[in-house]
This record gives sequence, C-alpha cells and structure tokens, in this order.
Amino acid sequence: MILKETFTLSNGVSIPKLGLGTWRIEEAAVAQVVRNAIDVGYRHIDTAQAYENEHGVGEGLRASGLTRDALFVTTKLVAECKTYAEAKGRIDGSLRALGLDHIDLMLIHSPQPWSEFREGGHFHEGNLEAWRALEDAYAAGKLRAIGVSNFERGDLDNLIDNGAVAPMVNQILAHVGNTPFDLIDYSRGKGMLVEAYSPVAHGGLMKNTALAAIADRYAASIPQLCIRYCLQLGLLPLPKTVNADHMRSNAAVDFVISDADMATLRGTENVAEYGDASMFPVFGKERQIEGATGTAP
Repeated sequence: MILKETFTLSNGVSIPKLGLGTWRIEEAAVAQVVRNAIDVGYRHIDTAQAYENEHGVGEGLRASGLTRDALFVTTKLVAECKTYAEAKGRIDGSLRALGLDHIDLMLIHSPQPWSEFREGGHFHEGNLEAWRALEDAYAAGKLRAIGVSNFERGDLDNLIDNGAVAPMVNQILAHVGNTPFDLIDYSRGKGMLVEAYSPVAHGGLMKNTALAAIADRYAASIPQLCIRYCLQLGLLPLPKTVNADHMRSNAAVDFVISDADMATLRGTENVAEYGDASMFPVFGKERQIEGATGTAP
C-alpha cells in the first residue's frame, strides 16, 4: 500500500511517498481534515506559513494520538521572506504554531515574492540569506531536512554553489500535461527528490475524456491515474482534498500504468483549466487574473 512506502532523501531521512496538501483549507477546518487523513493512513502532511493554517494542522496532528516520529510534517517559509533574521524568526514561529519541537521538512516557498513571480528577478542574495537560516536550523536539529519550492535551475544553482548544504527537495507544479521534465531531471541530478503539488491540476483534468479512457483500462479514476503517473515518474504527489472518501481513493493507486500509456501521458498537451486557482502566479502568468498576487500551493 502506497501509504506505507517511503522515499529516502539525500541525508538519509525517510519521507512517505504520498502526502496530503492543505492549501486553501481554512484554519478552522484543517484540524479535522488532518485527523481524518491520519485515520485513513496518511503520515505525510504538507502546509505552509502562507496557508495560515499551521496552528490547525498542529492540532490535527496531536488529536491523531500518534507519536511524533510516526508523522512527517512539511511547511514553507513565505515567499517574501528574504533575510536571515526574518527567516530565523519565522522558522521558530512555525515551530510554535505547529506545536512541534522539530519540523521534518522546511522549504523556501518561492525564489521570488509572489508579486514578482517569474518576472525576471532572481533574488539570489535574499534566497541565500533565507537558506542560511534553514541551514542553521537544520544543524540545530529544529529541521530534519530542508529544500525549496518552485525553484528553477538558476535558483537551485545559487544555493548549491554558495550554500553549505544542498537542497534535498524541490516541490513544483507537475501533472499530466504539465510535467517539466528538464527541471525534474536537473533537480534529481543534484540529489533532490522532486515533489508534485496539484497532481490533478487543481481538478482541471477531471473532465478530460482522453484521460478518462486510459483510467478506465485500470478501473481507476482520473485522480488515481494522475497520482499513479507521478509516482511512476518517481515524483512525490501531494493531492489536496477535504473529503475522507477522496483521501482513500487517492491512496488506492496500487496498479501499474503500462509503458505505452505512460508514453501517452508524458506526451499529453496541457489542456487543464485551473478554475479559480488561475489567479495564482504558479498556474501560469498568462492565466493570471490581472493584478492578482495570491500565494501558491
């Protein structure tokens, strides 16, 4: 069962192969969602400072009754945090909000602030400042692993060439029809595990008839097919749902997509419509609602 399987990060830390994303789940609701996910069998929960639900996530973790070492928790520094002092304070703030003595994985959420995402600025100096704060927290045992999210090749090189510890994870948007193979291969070549957020394109692939036909061959749903696709590429998918039945379904992916069908899926053009998530920068500047500056998964 996939919920019992793990990847191993470059520093030897084990990380469950499937996680639960918590983007856009409100603080008041997220504790029960997390508890439900843990009851289903999830052991990997992904949150972020920008989601404004860390406190509720921590409540859900404690309510599960499981020991701390049975759970893997990821959070992320806000994208606008580009100084050592602020990053240091925010790391401690996440520990307090989550109610934990350590965090399993902490990421820099974006190489640029969301208002300037992919607009040409690199923020190399600021990213190094934030990264050094993560490195120090890692050395102090506050964090078991450190990494990044939404980082491209130049952003990664900046940390690899100038930091003391190489990133262990790069969490990126990846799904059928939008799989950045060059970035995935580059990240892996530098020793990183690649995580895939929005593996079902924020629901944008649910009505795709071509995917439905492939899924039918495996008696699977489109979300199951998309999650399995990521897993067979060696990615760690982070589907988000508040529905316990969907959590179970998303984890029922113990089938194997054939080489021929994987080739078809790899070659699928991006036809996903991201709906109300289109306003967020990571879903494509051309799709972004003019003036929107929201946070990302």
